[in-house]
Amino acid sequence: MNKMRENTQLISTASCILFLIVGLLIEFGMGWPYSWLFYLLSVVTGGLEIAWNGLKELFAEKHFNVDLLMILAAVSAGLIGDWREGALLIFIFSLSHLLEEYTTDRSAREINRLLDRQPKKARKILASGEYLLVETSELILGDRVAIFKGENIPIDGIILEGASELDESVINGESVPRLKTKGQEVFGGTLNLGDAIEIQVNRKRSETVIAKIIALVEEAQNSQTKTESFIQRIENRYVLLIVLAVPLSILFFHFGLSWTWNESIYRGVNLLVVASPCALVASSTPALLSAISNGARHGMLFKGGTYLEELAEIKSLSFDKTGTLTKGEFTVTDTYWSIDEAQMIPFVLGLEEKSTHPLAKGIVNHWNQTFVSQSLETEEITAMGIQSLYQGDTYYIGKKRGNTVEPAEFLTWKQQGKTVIYVEKNHELVGGIALLDTLNTNAKEAIQYFNQQGIHTVMLTGDNSYTAETIAKEAELSEYFAELLPAEKVAHVKNQKDLYGKNAMVGDGVNDAPALATATIGISMGEGTDVAIEVSDVVIMENNLAKLVYMHRLSKKMKRIIKQNIIFSVTVILTLIILNLMQKLTIPLAVIGHEGSTILVILNGLRLLKDGKGS
Repeated sequence: MNKMRENTQLISTASCILFLIVGLLIEFGMGWPYSWLFYLLSVVTGGLEIAWNGLKELFAEKHFNVDLLMILAAVSAGLIGDWREGALLIFIFSLSHLLEEYTTDRSAREINRLLDRQPKKARKILASGEYLLVETSELILGDRVAIFKGENIPIDGIILEGASELDESVINGESVPRLKTKGQEVFGGTLNLGDAIEIQVNRKRSETVIAKIIALVEEAQNSQTKTESFIQRIENRYVLLIVLAVPLSILFFHFGLSWTWNESIYRGVNLLVVASPCALVASSTPALLSAISNGARHGMLFKGGTYLEELAEIKSLSFDKTGTLTKGEFTVTDTYWSIDEAQMIPFVLGLEEKSTHPLAKGIVNHWNQTFVSQSLETEEITAMGIQSLYQGDTYYIGKKRGNTVEPAEFLTWKQQGKTVIYVEKNHELVGGIALLDTLNTNAKEAIQYFNQQGIHTVMLTGDNSYTAETIAKEAELSEYFAELLPAEKVAHVKNQKDLYGKNAMVGDGVNDAPALATATIGISMGEGTDVAIEVSDVVIMENNLAKLVYMHRLSKKMKRIIKQNIIFSVTVILTLIILNLMQKLTIPLAVIGHEGSTILVILNGLRLLKDGKGS
């Protein structure tokens, strides 16, 4: 349907210029007195759809828009004998409409690009092991699906067999492939670049990551910025004012300034053209749609145009620590053993290998290549650790318990912001493991950027004060608060809003959701929890804070372009009105100046489609 509308506008504009050119050739090349007929045809073919849409809006919504002003101006020009000027006006106005549709179409292409990456067919694996080609929409939770090399993943799922590199650029905007192995999640629409894999469907088609992305982009495209809403609110009153002011101005020109009727009407028609707010109305929408498309292409999704606009105005930015500023992937940095390490490590691995805790994963990753784990029956001690009884000995790993006297190294590690894990044998301390969470990709560079922008940066974390201090210093944050409960994070976000005005919160966990909802703008990292993504206003589809910097620059550039457009369009309108009152403006110059400014404003907004730093 959109394609049909675009073709209709293209045909309308092409017909308009064709009849205009024929009219000019006949008038100036052949001197035929009836060239006005072709100019009239130009007006009709170029302005019929515009007039129809304007009238529908007038009667259906009781809303005057600039389309009616332009049609009225073109017809008025013809009635005073200047059909050529009327045709020129309609052609340039029609061309600006075509450019606006092009902007909308470019924005819609981001959705189509996502839809095109979703296969309509899937290779379902039957119980017998045979393949059956089915509609992707027929897949249900638990179905097994095979994906060969070079094929797009049809739906979200967990890898059951195989490993392969996947192109996930459609999800996160990153061109570097990512290796996915057994047990990891894959997303519908991503491309399998390596060996064949077998997955198990874990989400309904309507709940897949790409389905959510499409819904967010559509929602944002149908939303408005505050600037755009304001312009549309005043458009109706402004157009109505012009419609009433033009006949009054004609009377004033004739009776007040003693101009002839012909000159007064001519100036009135000129006023109708130049005072129309076409460029002003087009100042925001093309820029907004272009910026949203740019963001979607780079894995940044806005739930509304307002959030994209307000992002440029924030004065305070709060970050969660784990998974946002840091990777949430712990690395062993130091160890302490009072007995032979080689005797204890197999038991440490046996205790930790079944745990999904990030600390346990860090410990297993550190030693699983050099030691063989001891098979153990483990017992989890709530909020403390894990222990096991093996051949009469009790082994424990976890938090400190009892009045254990710890070595001086432990205190040093804690002061360095490291997490210390205690290892016991028969309730006696025999070892300690220090782990450190590393900064997320580009975290330090991102904080430096926002500090340079005069934005107050603060970390809000539930972790201990030593770790928080270490990360805050390394990332060069302005301020940090540690050992916070979710309610305390909310209190700090509210306080930041009171102190600095508009603020943003960046997080990824369930405990961040209340703070994300409280901030002026909640920004979730796409690899975080569904709850955080649901309550946030902006979603970054990859845990890369360079995306946040890009997004802020894009927001600033959009706001700057909209401001440029508004100042430029108002300046042009006022200049043309003054020239008209000085009787130095002809209708062709009025048309070119007015509609030319509209086209320039649209083209300026289209600059946001281009990749770059955004500022």
